[in-house]
Amino acid sequence: MHYSTDRLIFIPDDVDLARSPLAGHFDAETYVLGAFNPGLTRLANGNLLMVVRVAEALRHPIRDGHVHAIRWTDEDGAPRYVLDAWPLEHADTADPRKFMLHGGGWKIMALTSLSWLLPVELSADGLEVVAIHYDRAIAPGYSFQCYGLEDARISRVGDRYLMTTCSVSPERHSTTLYSSDDGLDWRFEAIVLDHQNKDMLIFEGLIDGQYWAQTRPLGDLYFAYPPGSDWRAGPSINLATSPDALHWKPHLRPGIRPHAGTVATARMGGGTPPVLTERGWLSLWHGVEPSGIVGIYRTYWSIMDAKDPSKVVATDHAPLLEANPDLTMPVDHQLYIRDVVFTTGIADSGDHFIVASGECDLACRITHVPKVHFTL
Repeated sequence: MHYSTDRLIFIPDDVDLARSPLAGHFDAETYVLGAFNPGLTRLANGNLLMVVRVAEALRHPIRDGHVHAIRWTDEDGAPRYVLDAWPLEHADTADPRKFMLHGGGWKIMALTSLSWLLPVELSADGLEVVAIHYDRAIAPGYSFQCYGLEDARISRVGDRYLMTTCSVSPERHSTTLYSSDDGLDWRFEAIVLDHQNKDMLIFEGLIDGQYWAQTRPLGDLYFAYPPGSDWRAGPSINLATSPDALHWKPHLRPGIRPHAGTVATARMGGGTPPVLTERGWLSLWHGVEPSGIVGIYRTYWSIMDAKDPSKVVATDHAPLLEANPDLTMPVDHQLYIRDVVFTTGIADSGDHFIVASGECDLACRITHVPKVHFTL
């Protein structure tokens, strides 16, 4: 689908690593593997704020017969970043984003980068970078974040800004919550979802006094739907409720499920925090078609009932967004995967929504999507 406004707004070269939280901690060159998957919200001054995931990677992770990774630690009360090394013969390095470690009775992986979060202020239309707030960067601060923070999603509920992130460590792969009064200064609240429950999206508004969220628990085992079912077994977008945004209870009914009629949702997960429209709660989410190592990521949309989000009242099997090679042509030499758009933020702008996405796990993409699209 073609949009009149669709561009890359922030790329790896826009990040000054001299101001990175990792700067000066170890004697090895790093680079920005990607600046992508931005959370998005509107500030009190009318500008937009992206919270960008900066994946900072070692320039030469493989050396001396080992593959190396970056880890945060506060052992001995001294917070710092260190390098770990694994024998190369024990690692599968086919995926540029991670390496798998052989041995054991389950999958074990490590990352080729450590991610931290960088607030980037944009103009009201999302088309110009106004300021990069390095002084407000969000970096690991606990052992359960020792391999980084990923994929911020920002919701404004009343006067509070709520931001969910994925915190990565050997202890757990958890969802962590931050809050803010102004959208710029964030404070850590709690772990709110435990191991491998990703893509948590808090609705931008209460329903009968309750907070609602989309979640996406992962696993290696799924039970089959009966033959002829409309649904495909696999990861789905579930629902949860909370009295305070801290303590979450899974909802009894399912949310958005992968459809048996298309391979494009063989794997799926939440994208943008649901926003209330005249038809109900609008949710942009990603579906993944199996292909190669990573798959083909596209953005789709569904509208859920305003009072009962377990009811989907409208959806479209055609993608809303796909990876756009024309956009990434100027940074093609930096691409390490293709065919991936991962939508993570949405903001109201009158007759259209401003949609923020990660493009090819490399850069931040801004697209203006007319609201009329969701009324057809």
